[in-house]
Amino acid sequence: MVPVTCGSITKASSILNQLDNNEMRSTGALTLLIGAISIYSVSAKYVQNPFMDNIGPVMPPAASDPSASTPPEGGSVILCDVLGRDRSINIFAGFTRDIEAISKRLSDGQQNTTVLAPLNSAITGLPRKPWESNEDYNRLGADAYEGKPGEDRAHANLRQFVEEHIVPESPWPEGAKMKTLGGTEVWWETKDGKRIVQPGNIEVTSVASKVANGQAWILKGARNYA
Repeated sequence: MVPVTCGSITKASSILNQLDNNEMRSTGALTLLIGAISIYSVSAKYVQNPFMDNIGPVMPPAASDPSASTPPEGGSVILCDVLGRDRSINIFAGFTRDIEAISKRLSDGQQNTTVLAPLNSAITGLPRKPWESNEDYNRLGADAYEGKPGEDRAHANLRQFVEEHIVPESPWPEGAKMKTLGGTEVWWETKDGKRIVQPGNIEVTSVASKVANGQAWILKGARNYA
């Protein structure tokens, strides 16, 4: 079926305007009128959604459909099921899948975890990539991440970055000092009605998911990963 365009609406309107009262009484004119109205109705549908079938994803596709709604809390749904569903944190969600130990933890319904997931904008705004280290550059120069040794260094740095955003506790009470998987002590408090992760005064924009093995918190910034 050939799609009907906006031009069809104009044509239909022109036909209607050409009909005088006498023509409207005739059977042929009535048929023409019905046809014109049909053209208008079909055209309006296409105008309201002109290119929806051709729109691609704004961000790189996640493991699960990011447009799907977050499943209900609790039950058999676990963190690995929901992290990729929110497009605003799908960069960090991809990092968690790249680190085998983290991926296994988030897939384990018996290990409770609070994931501190920075917004995509927080990660892209960092002074260096999460897999880069000033120490590596100072010691090895611009080729610090070349070849297999460089890949190994980059992976180790990325793992450290992700581990600094994983708290092995959920629910995580306010004021309770916990150590991230990276070994840094963290806690959170309420300031002016907002949940703030310390140290660093990092605001939690929302708790994106509460599932059987923990919660995913969305952060405005990234934790110190130096």
